[in-house]
Amino acid sequence: MTLKNWPILFALFLFLSVSFSAAAQSADDIVPKPVEVKKDKGHVSIDGKAQIIFDKQFADQATFLKDMLAAQTGLKLQAYTKAQSKPKASHHIYLLFDNKAITKDEMYTLTVEGKDITIRAKDTGGMVYGIQSLLQLFPIKQVKEAKVSDVKIIDYPRFAYRGMHLDVVRHMFPLEFIKKYIDYLAFHKFNTFHWHLTDDQGWRIQIDSYPKLNSIGSWRKATLIGHFKDTPARYDSTRYGGFYTKDEVREVIRYAAIRGINIIPEIDIPGHSRATIAAYPEFSTRPDTTWNVATTWGMYNRQNNVLQPNPATFKFLKTVFQEVADLFPYAYFHLGGDETSKMWWKADPVSQKFIKDHNLKDEKGLQTYFVEQVAGYLQEKGKKVIGWHEILEGDLNTSTLIMNWGGEKEGIAAATRGHKVIMSPGKPLYFDHYQSKDPNDSLAIHGYNPTEAVYKFEPVPDALRQQKLDSYIIGAQGNVWTEYMGSPAKVEYMIFPRMTALSEVLWSPAEKKDYEDFTRRLKTAMIPRYNFWKSAYFKNFETWTADKQQ
Repeated sequence: MTLKNWPILFALFLFLSVSFSAAAQSADDIVPKPVEVKKDKGHVSIDGKAQIIFDKQFADQATFLKDMLAAQTGLKLQAYTKAQSKPKASHHIYLLFDNKAITKDEMYTLTVEGKDITIRAKDTGGMVYGIQSLLQLFPIKQVKEAKVSDVKIIDYPRFAYRGMHLDVVRHMFPLEFIKKYIDYLAFHKFNTFHWHLTDDQGWRIQIDSYPKLNSIGSWRKATLIGHFKDTPARYDSTRYGGFYTKDEVREVIRYAAIRGINIIPEIDIPGHSRATIAAYPEFSTRPDTTWNVATTWGMYNRQNNVLQPNPATFKFLKTVFQEVADLFPYAYFHLGGDETSKMWWKADPVSQKFIKDHNLKDEKGLQTYFVEQVAGYLQEKGKKVIGWHEILEGDLNTSTLIMNWGGEKEGIAAATRGHKVIMSPGKPLYFDHYQSKDPNDSLAIHGYNPTEAVYKFEPVPDALRQQKLDSYIIGAQGNVWTEYMGSPAKVEYMIFPRMTALSEVLWSPAEKKDYEDFTRRLKTAMIPRYNFWKSAYFKNFETWTADKQQ
């Protein structure tokens, strides 16, 4: 070996070794883009001797930061309350409660200057979001020391509701992935996890009062292979199912709460109830029939999946909804209400007599009756109701929050009638749609929702702004229906980077949005993070653009 080889070998050694000191990432790369960033010269050096000092309100978040830093950088910091702090540390990360400088809900400030890093917030969400921005200022590699550049960030969300949905009915996912999904939400500064727990293809939550929902309703005898529009339809022969126990649900709720995530459960009624009537045929419009848990997708007007309005059904609904409501601490409960096929009620003498006896106008009036009855049951438990926009087919109390999966027209109609609205249009916020037009791309439901279309989505229709009704749009949500997502990796492939794009739509000021800069940050900051998470993602987001829409 000659002497001239030593520089090359030494460089290789440095490349393969753990870095002793590393410059952190730039504040210009933070996703979603903050409201205000002021960079300065200088830096704060954080090594294993630095301390996390926290106000007692943020004890759980201090542990969260400690664990996340250790995983991301290898730096193992100690965390103390102010009273416990040790004087020997020369650098600190402060997590401080402040309801004076912090003037908005979910707001935070992040300051890196002198010898310390300080995050100020007045609620759990604000502190979590400050931590997430701070983590983006640290390198994503194992280091002995990180140099975090001086910066002052003032940040808060544009919209109060920032949600992501996950259907665990068509395909169910392990508890660890549910937690990982919540981590994805927290990183992106979402604040709501919409957990779709029941549908035609199964019940996915433990119910003690009606146990056959789990022994029968949680299991289907087969699952569709290929697309549901294929002819002939093909099915596997594998019994599929399961459900989350109440202890598992409580574990997820606790995990989410530390990360500032509210959980909205969805029990879908009065349609999408095939799993219910498979377990309890007496709640169906054909109580003499033996029903199966659905093995296919796309049930609307194709197979009977509605509840019959009879005393046993309403007793069931009150008991089950209140049992589930007791588990979830958040104020809102989603009762579905979408795609309720009226043809089964029209053919049912009992339903027709109920409509007449209760002076209901028609089957739409019956749908509203179901919704209002369940809303009353939930109100007894202190819960407010969310439903898909079809629940407005009848006359409905304006206290109901509308989740609009239709277009601008439906959102405008709901707001005009005095309802608060969450915009969740199938185009472009259904992440079960294709993100490319490559015929070899992984199977999806239909449609085309590229990342660029998600990024350029504006939740507030111009018509509402002109009418000064824009305040009725409280936010938006991305939906993940899992008919064609049989694994966590497929879910990740379908949500990234579209979920990242939506996070900036909902968090960042509209005037700061810049798709070219967003794609830069995807490449420099987010793709390395997807890789750090070991997450699948769609790689060709630059190729498939909004101008290639159908």
